Amino acid sequence: MKKLLLHSCCGPCSTHVINVLKDSYDITIFYYNPNIDTNEEYQLRLNEQKRFCSAINVPVLEVGYNAEEFLQFVKGYEKEKEGGARCSLCFQLRLDRTAKEAKLRGFDCFATTLTVSPHKNSIVINSIGKEIEKVQEVPFIDGNFKKQDGYKKSIDLSRQYNLYRQNYCGCQFSKRMQNGE
Repeated sequence: MKKLLLHSCCGPCSTHVINVLKDSYDITIFYYNPNIDTNEEYQLRLNEQKRFCSAINVPVLEVGYNAEEFLQFVKGYEKEKEGGARCSLCFQLRLDRTAKEAKLRGFDCFATTLTVSPHKNSIVINSIGKEIEKVQEVPFIDGNFKKQDGYKKSIDLSRQYNLYRQNYCGCQFSKRMQNGE
């Protein structure tokens, strides 16, 4: 079975995606999210990710929190609307790091849970993943995990495992927009 490094933004989003992929891949979750606005929120999401993965025997790889990395990467795009160029840069940052880790650690391929969200454009995310595949020379497994009620299934699984579900993507800019700032 091929070894898949699956980037995950949070435990709730990983639930359904793992269920879809687990019969085809040996999955390790890669929790890399420098976009999250505070260390407290980062740790809360990380702990929920670990708790869920522990319950289903999926390993979690985490490389630490570095918000400055994200802020430098999106510098100049702070006022972009949600779903715009800043988000694409954020996807690029996280998927590129996932591919690099996959290559470094001997994984056969990489993917992301981001496309389970109805708020994320799977065409954009998959396109970024395929471009990174060419550069990093690690196959990207694309998907649109929100299909066939995938998002609803992730909500149901989150309830089943009593997972904390956040109401914003994680970055300070989306939080401000959520709060009407």
